[in-house]
Amino acid sequence: MKSAVETLGPTRVKLTVEVPFDELQPAMSQAYKKIGQQIRVKGFRPGKVPPRLIDQQVGRGAVLEQAVNDAIPSLYGDAVRENEVEILGQPEIEVTNFADGEELVFTAEVDVRPEISLPDYDGLPVSVEDADVADGEIDEQLSGMRDRFATLATVERAAAVGDFVSIDLAATIDGNPVEDASANNLSYEVGSDSLVSGLDDAIVGLSVGDSKEFETQLRSGDEGGNAAKATVTVRAVKEKQVPDLDDDFAQMASEFDTIEELKADLTDRLARVKALTQGVTARDKVLETLLEKIDVPLPDNVLGEEVAYRKQDLDHQLGHAGISKEDYAKSQGQTVEELDAEIETGSAKAMKSQFVLDAIAKKEELGVEESDLTEEIVRRAARAGQRADVYAQQVVNAGALGSLMADILRGKALALVMERAKITDASGRPVDLEKLSGRAEVAEDLDHDHDHEGHDHDHDHDEAD
Repeated sequence: MKSAVETLGPTRVKLTVEVPFDELQPAMSQAYKKIGQQIRVKGFRPGKVPPRLIDQQVGRGAVLEQAVNDAIPSLYGDAVRENEVEILGQPEIEVTNFADGEELVFTAEVDVRPEISLPDYDGLPVSVEDADVADGEIDEQLSGMRDRFATLATVERAAAVGDFVSIDLAATIDGNPVEDASANNLSYEVGSDSLVSGLDDAIVGLSVGDSKEFETQLRSGDEGGNAAKATVTVRAVKEKQVPDLDDDFAQMASEFDTIEELKADLTDRLARVKALTQGVTARDKVLETLLEKIDVPLPDNVLGEEVAYRKQDLDHQLGHAGISKEDYAKSQGQTVEELDAEIETGSAKAMKSQFVLDAIAKKEELGVEESDLTEEIVRRAARAGQRADVYAQQVVNAGALGSLMADILRGKALALVMERAKITDASGRPVDLEKLSGRAEVAEDLDHDHDHEGHDHDHDHDEAD
């Protein structure tokens, strides 16, 4: 067999393979055996029919076609290895010459991994926001805790913003009652604007027993969006009373004896959260800064498959949830066209990230140890709510072990770049990367930030064998 490779573009090649007819004899024998098992000839057991009788019954051409179809995948795989081509996706095969007794010539056009010229990533400058905890943030945490322990006390005064009231509400359109917008003894927080429009303004200033009519626009139900006349009657007014911020509150709301101890604990907890957030932001910015320095041509066919995969995955999730794509896009403040464009941009960025991190892993000669694989399986199994051994077996059965190992390598590559980068906060202080809990989490969102996990673009050469 002879083979040659022709470059069609930065991400596509054409392999030309020439195979003498003599080298096809094993495939011819296998073709005779396969066809012989499918036909019935009197006096011969299935699989024992002589080649000359098979030629007479089904024709020599059928045998030749079977032999070529069986042989090409293996021959293609040999050509890929011989020419050291890093293929992506499936090839487009065309037989250009073949006849009985003559050599087989076929071509295979296929997308390939682009050549990437990596920039110097030592000392890559990245800046993130400060992770300092402000006093106002602790006050906000304490305010939320006080609200959770608040009580409601009936008051003899007019309703005000922040009060909880019990109301009767009725609405009509052209004098006809709207059942969806009517209720009795309904509990409502004044100022929340969570029911019909205009309700808060109508309630403020009303005392128990007072009623007020107002114009509104209904927000939901069969009449959602339509104008209506509404009447609200106040049945009770209750004031929210929050506990004092003292040691008694600390003992009631936490395991601490004093309010100062509670504040110190809240400060420590919030500092850890902000540190982790800062670390994740640093990870994202390191990758973003790195990608900005590299021009990576993307294979159109593979990129198209990824975009189609993501759109189909989103359609499946929305269909399962009973939500139309139009409604989902609207909930995100987008049109369907903008949502599709976002998917396409995200797919291209994810693919570029994979190629660059793979190139770094290769340059740095990174590898996956058994402990790395075990740790990643345990982490993913926990996230999926499964036992690690069950999850591992699912990975193997799905043929996804190679993809999982590729994800681990990319995580290691990005962690290495982060270790060498110069990451500072807005105040110019170095950022401590120990806040990230491990390399596996560093690359967790590389591909799918948007929403599905692990769609690797590589195809092992063995798939073609």
